[in-house]
Parts: sequence; structure tokens; C-alpha cells
Amino acid sequence: MASPFTIPHNLVDLEEEPEDDRLFVRNLIQTQNLTPSGLDELVKGVVFDLSDKDVFCIEEQEVFDQVYSLVKGFGHLEASARANLIESLRSNFSVLLPNIASLSRTPVSPHEAQAEAEPSPHERVASHRNALKIYTFFLQTILLSGDSGSGNAPKGTQSKSKKHSVQTWNWEVHRGRITHLLASALETDLKPLYGMSDPEENYISFVVKSAFSMFENNTLLKDPETKDALCRIIGACGTKYHYTMQTAASILHLIHKHDYLPQHMADLVAWAEKKYRDGSLALALITEIGRMNTKDFTRDTAGADNVGRFLVELSDRLPKLVSTNIGILVPHFGGESYKIRNALVGVFGKLIAKAFKDVEGDSAAKAHRLRGKQAMLEILLERCRDVSAYTRSRVLQVWAELCEERAVSIGLWNEVTEIAAGRLEDKSAFVRKSALNLLITMLQYNPFGPQLRTSSFEGTLEKYKQKLQEMAPAEHSEESGQGEVIDESTAHEDDGDVDSKLSNGGNGSINQIDSQSQDIGGESCSFSVHNGVSIEGPLGIANLEQTRALVASLEAGLRFAKCLSSTMPTLVQLLASSTATDVEHTILLLMRCRQFQIDGAEACLRKMLPLVFSQDKSIYDAVEGAFITIYVQKSATEAAANLLHLAIDSNIGDLAALEFIVSTLVAKGDISASVISALWDFFCFNVSGVTAEQSRGALSVLCMAAKTSTKILGSHLQDIIDIGFGRWAKVEPLLARTTCIALERLPDEDKQKLVSSCGNGSRVFSILQTLINGYWLPDHIWYSAVEKAISTIYIVHPTPEVLAAEVVRQVQNALFGCIAGEKESSDLDGDGANGGNFISAVQVSTLSRYFFVVGHVALNHLVYIETCVKKIQKQKTKKERSLPEDVQSGGMGAPLQVAAQDNNINAELGINASDDAKLDSLSEKAEKEIVSGNNAGKNLIGLCAPVLTKLCRNFSLVQKFPELHASGMLGLCKLMVIDANFCEANLQLLFTVAESAPTEAVRSNCTIALGDLAVRFPNLLEPWTEKMYGRLRDPIVSVRKNAVLVLSHLILNDMMKVKGYINEMALCLEDMDERIANLAKLFFNELSKKGSNPIYNLLPDILSRLSNDNLEEQTFCNIMQYLIGLIKKDKQMEGLVEKLCNRFCGVTDIKQWEGIAYCLSQLAFTEKGMKKLIESFKSYEHALSEDSVVEHFRNIISKAKKFSKPELRSCIEEFEEKLNMFHMEKKEQEMTTKNALFHQQKLEKFGNHTARSEGFQGEEEEENASRGTGEVIDPHEEMIPSIRKSEVGNKELEESSNISSEMECSETGNLEFQSPQVSQRRPSKTKRNVGMGMQEKEKARSSTIRRTKSTKGLVDFVFILLVYVPMRGVESFLGRDWRGEVLNNFLCLNILFKSISFSHIWPED
Repeated sequence: MASPFTIPHNLVDLEEEPEDDRLFVRNLIQTQNLTPSGLDELVKGVVFDLSDKDVFCIEEQEVFDQVYSLVKGFGHLEASARANLIESLRSNFSVLLPNIASLSRTPVSPHEAQAEAEPSPHERVASHRNALKIYTFFLQTILLSGDSGSGNAPKGTQSKSKKHSVQTWNWEVHRGRITHLLASALETDLKPLYGMSDPEENYISFVVKSAFSMFENNTLLKDPETKDALCRIIGACGTKYHYTMQTAASILHLIHKHDYLPQHMADLVAWAEKKYRDGSLALALITEIGRMNTKDFTRDTAGADNVGRFLVELSDRLPKLVSTNIGILVPHFGGESYKIRNALVGVFGKLIAKAFKDVEGDSAAKAHRLRGKQAMLEILLERCRDVSAYTRSRVLQVWAELCEERAVSIGLWNEVTEIAAGRLEDKSAFVRKSALNLLITMLQYNPFGPQLRTSSFEGTLEKYKQKLQEMAPAEHSEESGQGEVIDESTAHEDDGDVDSKLSNGGNGSINQIDSQSQDIGGESCSFSVHNGVSIEGPLGIANLEQTRALVASLEAGLRFAKCLSSTMPTLVQLLASSTATDVEHTILLLMRCRQFQIDGAEACLRKMLPLVFSQDKSIYDAVEGAFITIYVQKSATEAAANLLHLAIDSNIGDLAALEFIVSTLVAKGDISASVISALWDFFCFNVSGVTAEQSRGALSVLCMAAKTSTKILGSHLQDIIDIGFGRWAKVEPLLARTTCIALERLPDEDKQKLVSSCGNGSRVFSILQTLINGYWLPDHIWYSAVEKAISTIYIVHPTPEVLAAEVVRQVQNALFGCIAGEKESSDLDGDGANGGNFISAVQVSTLSRYFFVVGHVALNHLVYIETCVKKIQKQKTKKERSLPEDVQSGGMGAPLQVAAQDNNINAELGINASDDAKLDSLSEKAEKEIVSGNNAGKNLIGLCAPVLTKLCRNFSLVQKFPELHASGMLGLCKLMVIDANFCEANLQLLFTVAESAPTEAVRSNCTIALGDLAVRFPNLLEPWTEKMYGRLRDPIVSVRKNAVLVLSHLILNDMMKVKGYINEMALCLEDMDERIANLAKLFFNELSKKGSNPIYNLLPDILSRLSNDNLEEQTFCNIMQYLIGLIKKDKQMEGLVEKLCNRFCGVTDIKQWEGIAYCLSQLAFTEKGMKKLIESFKSYEHALSEDSVVEHFRNIISKAKKFSKPELRSCIEEFEEKLNMFHMEKKEQEMTTKNALFHQQKLEKFGNHTARSEGFQGEEEEENASRGTGEVIDPHEEMIPSIRKSEVGNKELEESSNISSEMECSETGNLEFQSPQVSQRRPSKTKRNVGMGMQEKEKARSSTIRRTKSTKGLVDFVFILLVYVPMRGVESFLGRDWRGEVLNNFLCLNILFKSISFSHIWPED
């Protein structure tokens, strides 16, 4: 019988001779010293022995030593030798395994064994056990050696003739065979070898340890066969052989260590449970995770993440097992690690979706499991309010997954919807994203139907409620009245009832009722009764229950639709979010809401149009994709109808956005030619039922498309003129204005055709003149139409100045009847009465229109001059560029070449620059002549300018005619934009009107005009900067909004420097109007992106100015918090620390101290910034007396401790101690000063009173003598009332000096200071007055009455006795260490009275 084999800890341990008779290596062969031929012969000999002898030959000492030597030197073997050795060991081991199983089937009796000289059964078992362990040990060692990379032969041993054999070595194949063989060995029944006990622990431990070491190689796990074998090995050891706790510990260790293992370990545990029908390994893992300290997960975030993913994967594979033991993990919800909470939320989601599908067992077991499911759902609802945003987001994601799995009941559907709607306002962006995705999923998988209009649900619900009342039994109806009717409030109170009613009606989801659909309200979703039983059929319990279920479903659906409709205002806000994901997912949700016809979704989608101007490409792509999906990806007619309705219903801002996106889509080809053709059909009334408004909308969209493709309009020029200026223009007045826009956007060749055409050209311009001079358009449309008509004249007409002059002359003649300009001025030179008479002779509307035409013609003429100058410059540049090319090519004649050379010489000498100067001079002169005229005199517009000026200065007149005032100021502003001198002369008038005009329209127009003037004449407007910022304080919202827009435009485009009045814009951050506040936030956000963030330099000045304003504390904090949040760079944050600390030095106002301290507390401190704060302590130490200032510094310290390193933490703690110490010292100094001032006032009043009381001293002494010696009466109590009267005015000082007293109102109504422990007569005072007898007190009183300068210290003490003691109470005064208290008060007084001496009052001790 061979020696027993024990698996060693290490391979080389077999070379050591053991104390017992176990098998070990006696003759080690050093394979590295053998020649290749010798090594090959050794391998062949071992292979021959293993194949020729039986499988137990491995126990023989010689074979064992040789195999050990080859295994130890496995890395030095050639590929063929390795393969032969592995195959020999593997084949013998595979033969051994069936023999082990046959031990129990072929028992050998002792007599037969003795007769045949065969080993006994015990010896056979021992040999099989030995062989099993030896083969397992050697194969496992080879496996580990090969995976560690030692399987490659060293380069020195590779010969050229054997390179081919090395290259053909395929270790993966051999590794898979070995692992499968080892797994089969463990799965073999080993009871014949070990009986009822498990194999030795060191054997199982060796196998498990080796398998786990292979799990640490991620490459191995990519091979499915190897992974499967390793799972079989560990699963068998951990489950079959009860090596559970150790296996679970190893699994958790590896999960903590490697982030790729959670899924593989979950597969392992699930395989073990499925193979052996034993969940002990999974239960051990769950128990071990439940026992873990929650703080460990906080420290090891990576490990927490891995453990969490393992739990989720395990729940997905073993939902029922995990659900029965989930209580072990629930306490981790109270831990600090959000990753574990996230994982538990995911676990709950998997369990709810999978663990409760088939509830088996009796009714009690079913009820128990359903209660468990309900508890999980409640926990998921609670976790929606988790403190961590990551967990809140994960919960919402889990709810979305449950909706996709249809695992959310109808009764719980609305509660989840309301929670998701509430999370739309979460402060975290990814929580909002998850909430939006959840709502999208809930709409997609909603159980209420494809159309969710509230009106349809309400009508249908009312109808079926009435049917339910009719179907209810009569007797039951008498008893319970409306008890059978399930109203909406009942459904809201207990959503669980909905599920029960649906289940009673044989319905789990409303979509399952559609076997025989019945329309319930027009286009809304169809509801019908299960199994096709008609509600109108015979009365029965089934019908009644089904109707109840249907009513309950309708109520739930109505609540769902209302909840989604109520989120529309929040979704509009999210469209304006600065976070791209908010905007993208909000658009997706709105698209889904529109698909299901949620109320308000269509209007909200319109508000996404301005987002096409977003600089974020993802937002633009989302808007463009939504626009194409909703409006364009239809049939041509439907797409054209969608676009024209958008154009009709949009405001000015939306029209600009619509124009941008339509022109872009036309350029890309997304709006096809068929859609354009359909739009022409709508415009030309070729579609039946088209209105004039729709025709105008179609032309508007065509004008937008023409911005990119101008040929669109040229093909229908005649239709544009006939329809746009024909009879339909009177039906739809805006059609004429749209037609003018179409004429402006004609291509150049079509414009030339229009002008050259005698019929159309003269007709068009005649119509435009009629449009300007006529009165057939309403007033509110005439101004916008004439504005476009004048612009069209200047764009299309070849000589627009001639036609414009004719237009102005016609308007002027119609108004004034050829009155001379001087006569016009004289009529308005008089007072308001004369002006009123003049205005009464002329219609106000006609005069207003005249001023508007003059102003707009002047402005267009200025633009026309600039356009001509640019054309000349462009032609000149083009000519200069073409000359050098012709010279180089030699295409010019000699004279032209000489001219080109002369031009080059002139350019070098700067002579060409004079041509540009001449052009600029001519342009300037032409611009000036518009208003000021030339030497010959004033022109038509110049004659009107004085009239406008005098009219606008006549305030009494314009107050009578607001419409005239608005038109006159608008014309004046346009003339001011043209001429600098005219602007300077009327600038003060403009600001006066902008501030004091009675109508908001005039103030708004003036504010907008100021922006244009600031661009045109920045030097003139620079001194008026403060007045421009003053428009931000206008009481009217529209004026403030325009002021914000104008200033934002000027500052962001570098047309105005950010002056010291930027605090006015900062105040708009907290404006009552939300739009103004959002515009201000947008301004500062854009300003922070310019250069190196100008807000960094502006912040201290803004802080100073806001501190001087009487702002509410919350308003100030909100403004500064937003501005500081725009500073992102650490270097700027550190610089702000230094700047703000330095501002403490020159500030004495407490309010400013608090503001600076608050700003410091809002900074994101770095280590360097914290050091600067500590170093600047002397700058702000004087402000530490204020509690609010110190509190802000404490907030800074608490935040700094979270990120500080150990060395910085000690500095912070030292700084905190220093801060607290200085705070207490400053508070004490402040209190001492207050007490000193208080006592000084008391002394002054007491001295006055003492002089008045000397005359009454004799009477008091006689009275005291008459009262006897048994009582001691304080003679100064009579003085107290008079002192009290003077003390009433100093009540605040008494409170601040810690002198407590009670105020009472006597019967006469006078206020008195009462000391409840002091009576009028105090017989006990003599006994308790330690160290002071009657005579000493009498001396003190007499010396007080006769006090002089030399006895001033004693007077101070008497003052304490007479004033302080009665107020505090003698008992409370003498019951403590009265000398110490008096000393404290004298120390306070010592600031004012330096001469007090205490030696005569009490001993030195």
C-alpha cells in the first residue's frame, strides 16, 4: 500500500521530508539541467509508464518523482512534451473517475481478495483517494502554471527546427479540457471514497483557491467553456461539499476587488442553485452582505458599486430566492452609501417584475408574498425622496423599467405619475432627466388608451356613472344611495381599490377590455366590457362588476390625463433650462403628450421654436428633429397646412424662429418641392375652403423659404401682385404687408423685370403709394404695412428717393394743404391752447401717420445711402483685384498696364486713401442733408424736424393726444439716429420723455431708441449711461423688459462698456416678473462667457452698491449667490477671497460686513483659497463682533473640513479656535462699552437727583428714628420713583447691560421698576448685610449726600447700592458672591471712572 498523499500548500513543499509516512519527492530531477534530448526521453518514459501501467502507478515513488519534476519544470518543456504529459495525466484521470463510481457497485469480499492476492476494499479506497488527489494536484498545478504565462518555452531553448511546434501549441484547448475534467471529478459521486463525510478540507480548499485565482484573469472568463467549468468547480465545492461560508467569503472578496466579476459571480451562484436545487450559497452571500457595516461601503465606493451590481444580477437570476430573504438587505437603506441604496432599488425592481408572477402555494402563502410585494412598492415610493440625487434618479429609472414590464398596477399608476411630475422640479439635472423618461414611458405603456383628452374622459365617465346607477339593485340603492357609484374622490383616496374592482370585473388592464370596443366620446380611446358582454344586456352581477371596473378605470385615466396636463407649465420652464438634457427630454415628452392628445401639449410645443437659435448643437438637433416629425413628415398638403397654421398663430419671436428653421430645412431638402407646391395652392385658393388668413399664412411661409431659395417666389410673381394687393387684402389686411415682404425677397432678375414692366411696375408702385396715403387699412395694421411698403420702395425701385419724395409730398399736401414750413413752426410756437387749436384743425390720426411716414422714409434713406456706398466700395475692390490678374496674364494693352502700374504707385503713396476719404465725406454730407438740408435750404424731412421737436416739447399738448405723442416721439427718435447734431440737441428731451412720459408705449419706444442711438453715436450717449440704467427701475414691466434687452444687447456686443451701474442689472435677477428675471440671468450667464469672465472684476463693486441699497436680506443673498455661481475658475475664486477680505478694511457698516461675509461663504474654497482667508485675518478681525458675520465664517470652515487634507485640517481647526476667541473678546468689549455708557447716563441722572434730595435728609433721619431699631429702612427707596421715571427712557440700555428688572404698571399708570424680592421694610437686611453694619451704612449715606470730587469713588459704590441693588434685589445680590459682582460692575465702569478705589469697601482678600 502506497503512502498517503496530502495536498501541500505549495508545490515545493513536496520536496521536504515529512514527519509521518506521507508521500513526498525523494529523487528530484532538475529538468533545467537536462539536454533537450534527455528531457525528451524523460517525458517519453513518464508517458509510457502512465499509459502502460494502471492509473494507480502515479503512487509509485519513481513515477511520482518523475511527474513532479516535469510539472515543476513545465515551463522548460517543448510544446510536444507538454501536450504529451498533459494528455497522459488527463487520460489516466478520466479513467480513474469511473473506477471511483464502480467501487460501490463491485464490492470484493476479504476471502476473494486474499485468494486472488488483491488489495482489500480499504486499500482500494485509499488508492483511489490517493490517485484522485495526486492527479487533481498535478493537473491543477499545470493549469495555474500555464495561465501564469510560464507555459511558453524560453527563447534560448527554441531551435529553428522546432519553432513550428512551439507555434502550434494551443494552450486554450488543453486548459478547457483540464478544467472540464476537474469539474467532472468534483461532480462525480465521491461517497465511495469518503463515505457520508465530505472530502478533506485542504483538498476542497486547494481546488476552490485555484479556481478563484483563475477567475481573476478576465481573459479566461471570455471563453464560455472555461467559465462554465470554473462555475461547476466552485458551485460543487460551495454547495455539494458544504464549503459554503469559505466560498461565499472568497466570492465577496473578489467582487470587492474586481469590477468585472459581479455578473460572472451571479452566474456562478445561479448555476449552483439550479444544478443542486440548493440556495445555501446565495443565502450565505446575502447574509454576509447584510452583516456588512454600512460605513465600510462609504469608505470603499468601488467595492460598494461592485456589491450592488452583484445583488442586482443575482436578483435577476434568482428572484424568488432573493425575495424571501430581502429583509436581510433592507437595513442598508439607512446607510450612507448611495451606491448600495441604488443597488437595493434595482433589486426591488427585479423582484417586483419577476418574483411575484406565479404565486404558488396556499392562500396564506400567496397573501404573505403579496404583502411583501406591496412593502417593496411602498419602499420604492419612499425612496423617490431619498437624500441622494443618484438614488432618486435610480428609483425613477426602476419605475420606468416596471412600466415597461407592465408590473405597475392601475391603482398605483397615478401615484407614480404624480411623483414623477413632482420630480420634474428636482434640483438635480439627472433626476429631472429620469423623471422625464419615466413620464415618456408611462405614456407609451399607459393602460388607458391612445387618446387622453380630459374632456372625452369626463363625458364618458359621467355617462357610465349614470348607467351604473341604473344597473344597481333597487333595494341596495335605497340603503346606500350612491354607494355603488365610484366617484373620483374615492378612487383618489385608495388607489388599491381600482385594482380590486378591475380584477373582480375580469380585467387586469384596460387594454384587455377591447375585445368588443365601444366608442366612448368621439375620438377618445375605446373601452368595452370583457368577453364582449354588453353593458346594455340583461342585468346581472357580472355586468355590474364589469361596469364598476370600467368606471374605476375611467376615473384613473381621467386622473392620469389631468396630472400630465398639470405638468405643462413646468415643462415650459424646462424648455428654458440651461441643461441640454432637460431641453432634449422635455421635447421628447411633449411630442409624446401631443401624440396622446394631452391638453396643452400643442401650445407648449410651440414654445420650443425659439430654441433653434441655441448655440448648443444637441438642443438645435432636438428641436429640428421634433419639428420635422410633428409638422413636416406628413403628406404634402398636411405639411403645408401645418406650416401655414404655425405662421398664422405665431408671435414675432416665434415667426423669426420659424423663418430660421424653415429656411434651413429648405436648404437641406427636408421641405420638398411638393410641400412648396401645396403652399402655392393654399395661397392661390386652389384648395377648397381656404380662407384669406390661410392664404396669408401660406405666403408668409413661402417668404421664409425664399430666404434660402429666392426662385420660389419668381415663378408666381403675377399671383403675388393680384392676390396680395387685390380684394383679399381688404378681407385680410395683413396680406398686403406679407406681399410687400415677398416683393422684397424677389431675386434680382425678377426685380428688374418688375421695374422694366410697364404694366406691373407702375401698378405695384401705384398700389404702394395708395397703401401709404390711403385709409382702407385699420390703424393697428396700417403702421406695420406702411413700414414694409416704404422698405419695399427703397429695395425694389431703381430711384427710390424720387418716389419716396413724392410719397412724402402727397402726405404733406393732404395734411397741411401746401402750408409753408415757417407757417407750421409759428403755429406751434404758442402756448398749449394755440397748439390745441392747431391740432383740432387737423385730425390726430392723420398727423400721426404723417410723422410716421416722414420718420421711416428718413431712416430708409439713411440705409439706402449706406447701401450705395457699400456697392461703390465693393465695385472698387473688385476692380482692384481684377487688375493684377490681367497684368499677370498679359491680357491688357500697354495703356492699361501703365494705368495699373500708376494705381499701384498711388496705393503705395497713399493717394487711393484720399478716394476713400472723399467717399466717406460724400456719404457724411448726404446723411446730414436728410435732416439739416443743404446750402439751398431744408428739404421735406428737414422742414418736418422742427415741427416734431416743438410738438414733443409741448407736454401739455401731447398729454391730450397720447397717440400723437407716440408717433411724434417715434419720428423724432428716427431723425435723431440720422443726424448727430439733431441728436445732441434733443437728447435731454429724449431722456426726459423716457423717464416721465405718461404712457408705457412711449417710454418703451424711447428706451429702444436709446439703444440704437448708443450704437450710432456712442460718444454722445456715454455721459447719459446712468440714465440708461435708470430705465431698469421703471414701474411698468414692459419698459423694464425692453431696458434689459437693450442693455444686454449693447453690453454683450461690446457697444457699451460695463460701467459702475451694473448693479441695476443685478437687481433685475430678483425682479417680480419672471421673464425679466430670466432675461437678467441669461445676460449674466452670457457675460460670464466673455473673455476671462468680467463678473469676476465686477462682483466687488456690485456687492458694495447692493449693500448700500435697502434690499431685503433674502433678495441680496439670491443675487450674490447667482453671480458667484457664475465664477468657475479656481484662480478667480482665490482672487475673490483676497478682494473680499480687503474690503473689510475700509468698511464700518455692519450690513456691508454681513454682505461680504455671506459672499465669502458662497465661494467654492480651494486649499489655496483657504490659506488666503486665514492669512487675511487682520483684515476682518474687527468685524467678528457680529454673530451673523461669524456664522458665515463658520459655514466656510465646515465646508473646508470636508475637502481638506490632514495638514490643512489642523490649520483650519486652529483658525476656528482663533475665530471663536476673537468673537468672544469682541463681544465682551462691545458689552463693556455698552455697560459703561449706560452707567455713565445713570450717574449723571443720579447726581442731579442727589442735589435735589439734600433738603429732605433731615426728615428722613427723624422718620427712621421714630421707626425704632428693630427695622432698617432704606432711605433711598423714596428716591427710586424719581429715578425710575428717568430710567424708563433707557429701557434698552438696561436690557443690554444685563440688569434684569420687571416692569409693572401701577394704578396711576406710571411705569415702575419692581424687585419682587425686596420689600418696603427689610428687617432681615441687617443680618444678611455681611461686613456692613448700620453705622457703616449710615456713613455711606451721609457721605453720598455730602460727596465731593475727592470722594467720587465712594459715590460710585453708593450708586450701586441705591440703584443697582434695589433693581436686582438685595437677596439675589447678597445671596451670591456680592463682592465679585460689584467688582465686575466697577470693572465695567472703570473705562469711564479711573479713580475708583475699593480698599475702603472690602478687604484685600
